[in-house]
Amino acid sequence: MTPFPWAEAMQFGFGVLRLSPDHFWRMTPRELAAALTGARGGITAPLDRGGLDALMRRFPDQEQAR
Repeated sequence: MTPFPWAEAMQFGFGVLRLSPDHFWRMTPRELAAALTGARGGITAPLDRGGLDALMRRFPDQEQAR
């Protein structure tokens, strides 16, 4: 099991959210996760092959001959 990333959590809580130690330590893990998602956005799913193909057609690396 991976240990909880306390250093990163405290850096985010104190540095980004500017929480006092009292407010930080009173947060639940779910509240901290919601704050992280709100500040940085949700996690997006990786691009599948169909999505990659569509992007490659829309934005080709080189000009195609006409």
